Amino acid sequence: MIRVLSVFGTRPEAIKMAPVVAELSRRADVFDARVCVTAQHREMLDQVLEFFGISPDADLNIMRQSQTLGQITSDVLGGLDPILEEMKPDLVLVHGDTTTTMAAALASFYRRIAVGHVEAGLRTNDMYYPFPEEMNRVLADDISSLHFAPTGTSLSNLLAAGVARESVFVTGNTVIDALIAVAGDPRLPDSPVPGDGKLILITAHRRENFGEPLTNACRALREVADAHEDVRIVYPVHLNPNVQQVAHEVLGGHDRIHLLEPVPYPVLVRLMKDAHVVVTDSGGIQEEAPSLGKPVLVLRNETERPEAVDAGTVRIVGTDTATVRREIERLLTDASAYATMAEAANPYGDGLAARRTADAIAQWFEVPSAAVFEPFTPGL
Repeated sequence: MIRVLSVFGTRPEAIKMAPVVAELSRRADVFDARVCVTAQHREMLDQVLEFFGISPDADLNIMRQSQTLGQITSDVLGGLDPILEEMKPDLVLVHGDTTTTMAAALASFYRRIAVGHVEAGLRTNDMYYPFPEEMNRVLADDISSLHFAPTGTSLSNLLAAGVARESVFVTGNTVIDALIAVAGDPRLPDSPVPGDGKLILITAHRRENFGEPLTNACRALREVADAHEDVRIVYPVHLNPNVQQVAHEVLGGHDRIHLLEPVPYPVLVRLMKDAHVVVTDSGGIQEEAPSLGKPVLVLRNETERPEAVDAGTVRIVGTDTATVRREIERLLTDASAYATMAEAANPYGDGLAARRTADAIAQWFEVPSAAVFEPFTPGL
């Protein structure tokens, strides 16, 4: 029996790890699947745990008001260490690029426990952009024994960094597994903002956009709403005060701009399905929205997810007010430009990433009954 402890702390991590936790639990003859959450984001994490039916075996509950990166790191290291000592996992799974990811990988290393990194190999090659995510994922990759790369580009990044080829498994991205399951669920809720007109969904919360960049992007959105009476804008606003203040100051008080509290994941999926265009600085939505045929404009200057840019489903627009407005209006008024982005193929997954992840772990541990790992190949 292989004891696998999955550690995560934010809503995006929980969404992307939920299919993996479910797949490992389903194979109870091979895996003793356990979960520890750090609750780096408390309320937003709990929404996902409830929806996917995940009951953590351990909960560090570290979230505090205005927490710093140093506090998060220290709290995860200190809180996770006795859990590792008690549970004695054979493998710790971490996901992506959060501070929980980096600290959990480091805590496992200190205990000489093997680490598997789900969504490994993403890179901008600028350690301060996005901050602190780029350094978090680089350190997690360096510590990990197993690397679950979502795409061939991620594989190439890992090999270029000197990671052994035999430790890398190209799985596709587990977020597509979660998205397909939720989007096809007949219980998918109705939109929280019913109405007519083209819907623009915005999600923006990254640290490097705090202050002027987010202010400029929000100004562009308000200008679009003012200029186009057939447009509605929906913004589930992150709970971080740096985001809340700007969103409400710049976008508040407009009858076609809806500022919501963070919504449960099924509601976010509904909003993506209903959207005409998605404007975001999120990493996950760059992968999810194209699967639903939605063009994505990225409020960043570079992305660690270049595959969708190359495929044509995503365009990087930065945060300059005039540029953001121009790119949104192009998709509102130019049917040909819209169709080019909406109809491009998604390179991120086929809904089988969690299955491949479990197969890879079983193969790595030389389980006699393990299926032969078959890598994800886009377009097949």
